[in-house]
This record gives sequence, structure tokens and C-alpha cells, in this order.
Amino acid sequence: MISPEYCQMMAQYNAWQNSQMKSVLEKLTEADLRADRGAFFGSIMATANHLLWGDLLWMARFDGGEAPTAQLADSGQTTPTMAVWGAERFRTDGRIKQWASALTQDQMSGDLSWMSASLGREVSRPISQCIVHFFNHQTHHRGQIHTMVTSLGMTTGDTDLVFMPED
Repeated sequence: MISPEYCQMMAQYNAWQNSQMKSVLEKLTEADLRADRGAFFGSIMATANHLLWGDLLWMARFDGGEAPTAQLADSGQTTPTMAVWGAERFRTDGRIKQWASALTQDQMSGDLSWMSASLGREVSRPISQCIVHFFNHQTHHRGQIHTMVTSLGMTTGDTDLVFMPED
């Protein structure tokens, strides 16, 4: 279904997009960051925090490392400030790229099982499907943030995967 190269490309895309997004979010006022804009998580800051929380949760499932302690209901408060969010975002993007760079095709086969707090039961899915969901979840919530930022007259820069800078 997918390959390690796909994961490496998407990890790089994720980091690129988050860097662009961070540059724009740092220009917003606290009021702009925290105003309820009708998105699922309400504000820009809460959506950015949920995105970070989701990445940390999935990475813990993928790499066995540290997971967030907050539950879904509190995921919008993962970090208290844009400065803390930016540092955690950078660290997490590095963790994602490191995981993707070491991933093998064999590690992408079989199922991944975890206890879903939101469903209240054990869940098992093909790991490749979980990885695709992981990257799709990032794009989905960055799209929400992009819309909210655009409504403020700002731009996050190019979001097209085919125009991602090559390192």
C-alpha cells in the first residue's frame, strides 16, 4: 500500500508545512490565536495544539516513545503559549522524520493494536492504514488552520506537495 519512501516524503512535507504555519501563527495576536472561529476545536491555537497532540499520540504508537498525558477532550490545551507550541512542534517534527527515516517495509506490515480512549475499547488496524491516517490527520487540521488564517487576511505559503523544497 505505502512504502518507507512515502513516509519519509510525508514526514518532510509535514515539517515544511508546520514551519510555514509557525511563521504565520507567530505574527498573530493572542486574541487572534484564541478566538473561537467555529472550527471543530474552536480556535487556531486549540487546533494547532490538537494537531500536535495527535502527532504525539500516533508517534507513541509507532515508535513506542513518550505519549501525551492529556486525553482528546483536553488536546486543544497541549501547550500554553505559541513559543512552547513552536518548540514542541519542532521537536515532534524531528521525531517524525527520524522515525520515518528508519522505517522498513517489514515494519509497515501487519496490524497495530491500541487501547482507544475515545472508543473505550481495544482497536486493531493495518499499520499501513494507521500511517496513512496519521499523515492525513495532519493535512486535515492544517487545512482548518489555513482557512482560519486566511480569513484573517494572512497566508501560510504554498501547500502543494509537488512544490516542496528539496533538501
